[in-house]
Amino acid sequence: MSILGLVLLIYAGILFLRGNAALKQNSLQLKPRKIKPRIAILVAARDESKVIAGLLESIQRQTVNVPPEDVYVIVETLDDPTVQICKRYHNTVILREDLNKQRKGYALDEAIRQILARDRHYDAYFIFDADNILSEDYLEEMLKIYAAGYEIATGYRNSKNGNTNVISAVSSLTFSMINVMSNRNRAAHGANIIFSGTGYYIAGDLIEEWQGWPFQSLTEDYELSLYATLHSLTTFYNEKAMFYDEQPTKYRQTVAQRVRWIKGYFSARKKYIPLIRAKKHGDNYGSLVKERIGVRPAIFAILGLLAIIVGVVIELCTLGKALDIIAAIPGILVFVYIVLMLITIEMLKREKLDLTTKTKLKAVLFNPIYLATYIPCALKALLKKDVSWTKIKHGD
Repeated sequence: MSILGLVLLIYAGILFLRGNAALKQNSLQLKPRKIKPRIAILVAARDESKVIAGLLESIQRQTVNVPPEDVYVIVETLDDPTVQICKRYHNTVILREDLNKQRKGYALDEAIRQILARDRHYDAYFIFDADNILSEDYLEEMLKIYAAGYEIATGYRNSKNGNTNVISAVSSLTFSMINVMSNRNRAAHGANIIFSGTGYYIAGDLIEEWQGWPFQSLTEDYELSLYATLHSLTTFYNEKAMFYDEQPTKYRQTVAQRVRWIKGYFSARKKYIPLIRAKKHGDNYGSLVKERIGVRPAIFAILGLLAIIVGVVIELCTLGKALDIIAAIPGILVFVYIVLMLITIEMLKREKLDLTTKTKLKAVLFNPIYLATYIPCALKALLKKDVSWTKIKHGD
């Protein structure tokens, strides 16, 4: 096991070095847009009457005007109180037709098909969750990226309720890890970014080409990320465009959420990685090397350290040194805990999350434990055949 751990650490180092070398060689070719784009905003909002008014208010306060009829709110029944709220804001309500398919991707697909069937065409489609709130200049900052020529881009995901409790705080840090460890570096060098959640736009010509929304897995956002890599689409992470998202406040909610993410992660990779490998060598965006940038080296490094620890324990067992094992375990756990604490501190220093000093201190102390619980979540995801999308209630 120790040898396996060493191999995994070396592999993690190779991934990191190759990924960053590929970034430096990357060339990005954009076609700037000079037209003022017509934009649509899509919101999947089944039973979201407790929170959707905040999003609709923030859209009205934008420095860029959005006609209210171009805000499309997707519901499953006209009896949903969300419908009456949308009518007050004069938004367009889209009623779903196939309720047997409960994932967000299916809702977006139905909405886009209905929009195109009405002969409405847009230059950019923004995707949000009902619990999101946009900073006043969010659209203004994002449309600068659209004007630069990027086909897909996401904004900076902050937390609405990060200070509610320690669970919501460390849940916010999950997305900080994606940003700090991957997206900043990718965006700085013109490589494809990883999309998480909502708060992004898709160029209208892509929607017209798809004639719907083709990403319908458990993690449609990560599937979109891999699709963009495969098809050499230009993507960007815009930290100046801030939006706020509501995080889970209960641990069991985070477990259900993370099991779905992990299951969706592996299913999306199973579908797309063979296709990316088959791409012609030398493609600037569709390269498997560039896809490895960021989180993957960290995952293999962690697995390597775990394998080394297990190897040491096994070796001590074979030597009959049970007492040495018992004595070593607390020290190993403390070492791992401190390393994860330092990583958390670094993320908090580099991120712009709206967390109080007290909450940050709690997050530093608890995040290592929270990260460790990804291990049982991963095991559950891998062992469970059917993982379904479950709704997390907002505004409670």
